[in-house]
Amino acid sequence: MRSALKHLKKSDPVIAAIIQRVGPYAMQYREPGFETLVRSIVYQQLSGRVASVIFARLHAAAGEEQLTPAGIMKLRPQQMRKAGLSAQKTLYIRELAKMTKRGAVIFENLTDADDTAVIEHLTQVKGIGVWTAQMFLMFALRRADVLPVADLGIRTAIQRAYGLAELPKATEIEKIALAWRPYSSIACWYLWRSLDNGVVG
Repeated sequence: MRSALKHLKKSDPVIAAIIQRVGPYAMQYREPGFETLVRSIVYQQLSGRVASVIFARLHAAAGEEQLTPAGIMKLRPQQMRKAGLSAQKTLYIRELAKMTKRGAVIFENLTDADDTAVIEHLTQVKGIGVWTAQMFLMFALRRADVLPVADLGIRTAIQRAYGLAELPKATEIEKIALAWRPYSSIACWYLWRSLDNGVVG
């Protein structure tokens, strides 16, 4: 991590200032399995506080120490809705459970797969888009060079930090992020923390 921070400080003065302000790097990693991906689906387009309440209710309803496909499939859709999930997210989580149970999604194979292959494998599940797969890469598989250009938090943080008139487009973010490589994930964590909104990590 020392070499990553040294690189970021040297290559981008804006990120260097954020690192100075935020302090030590403290990404909270999760296990690269079924429960983590369910959690990511729950958290899509919600504030961290609201999502954590819904996820806790889902966990309690399943009655498992760690969520499993079997545990999810034992729940009726109505029970999942009662936990606070939308009809769409209920459908997505159940689809993930079905596909994992029948071996269409194999989490054990993802550890050694490259980033592109991981994204392709996970986005075959309805409701899992590139952003969710990228969060899995960063927070579960601990990949150091992931750049979620569609993430609103990243776009907002870059707009503020770099003094841009508008939210940056993907091409602008990619251009700025050239200086961060191969440590884009670490730069992104600092950008999220610069907003101090507690949504990520």
